[in-house]
Formats: sequence, C-alpha cells, structure tokens
Amino acid sequence: MEIYTDLQQIHKPFPTAFVTIGNFDGVHLGHQVLFSEVVGKAHGQNGTSVAITFDPHPLKVLRPGGIRLISTTEQKIELIRLAGIDVLIIIPFTRELAATTATDFVDTVLVRAIGVKELVVGYDYAFGKGRQGNIEFLKARGRELGFSVTVVEAHYENGMLVSSTKIRELVTEGRMRDARCLLGRYYQIHGEVQRGRQRGGRELGFPTANLKISEDDLCPKRGVYVTQVVYGGKIYGAVSNIGYNPTFGENKLVAETHIFDFNSDIYGHPIKINLLRYLRGEKKFDSVEELITQIKLDIVTARQVLRKAGQGQLFSCEEKWLK
Repeated sequence: MEIYTDLQQIHKPFPTAFVTIGNFDGVHLGHQVLFSEVVGKAHGQNGTSVAITFDPHPLKVLRPGGIRLISTTEQKIELIRLAGIDVLIIIPFTRELAATTATDFVDTVLVRAIGVKELVVGYDYAFGKGRQGNIEFLKARGRELGFSVTVVEAHYENGMLVSSTKIRELVTEGRMRDARCLLGRYYQIHGEVQRGRQRGGRELGFPTANLKISEDDLCPKRGVYVTQVVYGGKIYGAVSNIGYNPTFGENKLVAETHIFDFNSDIYGHPIKINLLRYLRGEKKFDSVEELITQIKLDIVTARQVLRKAGQGQLFSCEEKWLK
C-alpha cells in the first residue's frame, strides 16, 4: 500500500481511482464495507483503490478534548492495509483545512489531485466548511465533473448500528463482546511496559506488566478483564486490572496485566492487550490476603473464558508491535 501524508506528494492523478473518504476511527465493520466496495470496484476495472483520511482527527482540532479515539494512526494504517487498499492518503487536518469549502475540496483534492472516477461514501457522510459536502452535493458535483457517487447504507450487527460512536460507548461500559462484534476483532490497548513498584510479584505473587493509560485516551470501564497479550509474535492468556489500584492507595491510571505461563523481562518492550471479557469492578480490599484470594479466583475464571474462546485472534496492528 502506498501512503501519502501530504497532498504535495501526489504528482499526478491515480489511474481509474475509486475513492472512499472518512475518519475511519477504529476501522470497524462499517468502514470495512466501504473498503471492500472500493477494492472490488477497482479490481474489476483494473483501477486504483484509494482511501482518504485525516490526522489528527478533525474533532481533536476543532474541539480539543471532545473525542477519545478508538485507534491510533499507526493502527489505522495497518488495518487499512489489511483491507487491501492500494493508496492511503493521510491529509494533515488544520483549522485552515476546516475552512475549505466543499466545492474547493472536491475540485482541488478529489478531481485534480486524485482523479476520482467513483466516490464511495457512507450514508451519513458530509464534509467541508459547515458540512456543506453532503450526499446530494456530491452527486450533483459528480454529474458536473464526471465522477459517480455510491452510497453505502448503514451496517448493523446483532441489531446494533456499527459506528465509532457506538463502539466508544460500549468500550467505556466494559461491553467488550459487543465491541468486538462491531469492530470485527477484539478491542485493544497497547504501549511499552512500564517499571512500576513491582508489588505484583514481590508482595502478591502475581507479577504484572504495567501500561500507563492517559486520561485523555479512550479508557475501558475500570475493573478486571480477561485478556490476551500479544508479544514477540505470540499470544498469551492473561488477566488485567484497569484502574488505580485502590487497595494500595495509588492515583495513576494503569493497566496491570498478569500474563499466564510467561517469565520474561519485558520492561520497555511494546505489547498489545486484547480485551475479551469484563469480569468485575475494581474494589478496595481490606487486606493483601483478601486481594490475593480474589486474584486467584479471577485467574481461574479467566482461564475458563480463554479455553472457551480457543486460541482467539492474533490480530496484528502494525508489524513493529510484534517485533
């Protein structure tokens, strides 16, 4: 997949370009329908499948703090690559770009720079200053400039509308199985393992890999989860606590993960954590012994869930996270 991070990098229009455009946060099943439509059409006419997205997410610029993202740019790139797209264009989003009219964007970006033959968009898509670039506008402009517009209808799974907004809601409620249903994969957090107080192994007998979580990121409901850890190209069962560790009076939001059947030093190494099932809420225990007893019960339950889930998905987002 070719990646362009600036429109100035595009020196000529793409041959027979079938294009979709959106923020694609999470690259969920609804987005994948758009990609499949574009890839199929391009393949059928020996053309080029093109996806256009923005970085940062427009709401990060227009309403700072107004949105918590499902996926990082790196995850989004790899997921779009896996969808089979030929060309990904990541347009830097600024307030100046936000002021661009829909007419100017269609003329300068879609037509002149990219050479759109057909535009594929979701049923509710709109863009440009004041969201003037709605479906009716695009169809009318397409008739004038010689490109067609295909509108993909809303996609539902198990009676739920597949949308980034709905997935954010499910994640913050701890409804990980429903989130997986809409994403088509497990919801995942990732980062470098931090060196903590090492209390898990020394005092509790359950060493943990700790990831710091920013309050500004999309954070799952605080509590204990059945998880899978992806590290070094392998997948391990695990149990994770996302929260503040109230038994020990901590005040930093972290994901503490006890990895089953694992004994390697991974401080400073990147790992990914798939969240399979919410087990219970975080609570303050009256003693360390009571906490240890509960952790043992959590591990028994987690192993049962993992056995039922089977090996699960080793879903790689960006190869560097697997090295």
